[in-house]
Amino acid sequence: MLVTRLFNSFIFLALLVIIYLKTYIYMAKANPNQEFAQTNGSHFAVNGKPLYLNGFNAYWMLYYAGDPSTKVKVTAAFQQATKYGMNIARTWAFSDGGYRALQVSPGSYNEDTFKALDFVVAEAREYGVYVILSLVNNFNEYGGRPRYVEWARERGQSLKNEDDFYTNAVVKQYYKNHVKAVLTRINSITGVAYKDDPTIFAWELMNEPRCPTDPSGTLLQEWITEMAAHVKSIDNHHLLEVGLEGFYGESVQERQKYNPNNTPVGTDFITNNQIPDVDFATIHIYPEQWLPPGNTSDEIQLEFVNRWIQAHIQDSDSILKKPILIGEFGKSYKYPGYSEQKRNSYFQRVYDAIYDCAKSKGPCGGGLFWQLMTQGMTNFGDGYEVVMEISPSTANILHQQSLRLAVLSSIT
Repeated sequence: MLVTRLFNSFIFLALLVIIYLKTYIYMAKANPNQEFAQTNGSHFAVNGKPLYLNGFNAYWMLYYAGDPSTKVKVTAAFQQATKYGMNIARTWAFSDGGYRALQVSPGSYNEDTFKALDFVVAEAREYGVYVILSLVNNFNEYGGRPRYVEWARERGQSLKNEDDFYTNAVVKQYYKNHVKAVLTRINSITGVAYKDDPTIFAWELMNEPRCPTDPSGTLLQEWITEMAAHVKSIDNHHLLEVGLEGFYGESVQERQKYNPNNTPVGTDFITNNQIPDVDFATIHIYPEQWLPPGNTSDEIQLEFVNRWIQAHIQDSDSILKKPILIGEFGKSYKYPGYSEQKRNSYFQRVYDAIYDCAKSKGPCGGGLFWQLMTQGMTNFGDGYEVVMEISPSTANILHQQSLRLAVLSSIT
C-alpha cells in the first residue's frame, strides 16, 4: 500500500514537472510571430487559443538601439524576458524633435533612428516577444503633444495651449502623417512592413492622453474616434488601444468615486473604450503619485489598487465587453518607506488580481510592470526600474506569474 502511494505520488510529481517544462517552453516561444494577436469577446487570443500576457515597459529602447555601444541593452532585455517567461513589451515609436529624434520635424525622419526602431522590433521578433508601440507622448518627454503644438506655431498656426493638439487641423494632420509613416515602415532588418508584422501586438494612440481644459471629455472622445479610424484605415490586422490610465468621466458619474483625486483630466474610461475601433482597454496604477497627500500609507495604497483593478475589470466585462490590460504599474524606491519586500508584495497583489481574473475567465488578459532595465543604465532610472540581476526575488515573482499564466493558456 505504501509502495502504491509512493508510486502514485511520483507519477503526480512527474506530471507536474512535465507541465511546467511545457509551459516554460511555451512562454519562451509564446509569440512565434506567425499569427496576429486578436480579441475573442473579452479575451485575447492567438491561433484560436487563449493568450495571457506578462511583460514589461521599456520606454528607453529606441534611444539605446540608436547607439552601437548601447544597443546590446535592448538585446539583453529581450533575453531576460524569455528567461523569465515574459511575452510582451511596451515601448515608444516616437521621439519628436531634440537629440537623436525619430521625427526631426513634421514629416521629416532621421533614417538612423528609424533603423534603431527596426532593430527593436526585429529583436522582439527574434526572441518571440510581442510589442506594443505607442505613437506619441502626452507629456513633453521625447517631444509629445507640446512639440506638435510648437511645430504648428512655428508654421503660423495660432494655438492657445497644448490641448489644441486635439482640435487643430494642421496638428492633427501632423499626427496622422506620423501614424502612416510608422505603420507603413518597411523594417530594414526583417523586410516586413510594420503593419504586416505579427510581432507587434497593438498600436497605442498616445501614452496617457489627457485634456484638462475639457473636463467633459468631448474633445478627447472626438480625437480618439478620428485617430482610431485613421489607424484602422491603414492597418486592420493589429489591435488598437488608446493608452488610457483609467480615469472615469461624466458618462457613468457614480464610477467617479473610484478616481484617486478630483483633478479633471478629460478622459472617460467607459466612452473612450466603447469606440468600435478600440479593441481593448488599459489602466495604469500609480497610487503613490495619484492619491492626495496624507492618504499614501501602504494600507491605503493597496486598498486603492484593489478597488481600481476590480472596478475596471467589472466594467470591461459588463459594459465594454472587451479585454483589459494593466499597461503600467510599479513601485518607486524614491518614495519614503520603500523596500524591495514591499515592492514584491505590491507586484504579487497585482499579479494575483490578474491571475484570479484570468482563471475565472474574466476580461483581464495580463499586465506590464514599469519598467525593465539591465545593469549599467542608471542615467535612465526613474525609481521604478527593475534590474533582474540586482533583484532576484522580484525576478522570481515575475517568473512565477509567467508560468501560471502559461498553464492557463495550455489548459483553457
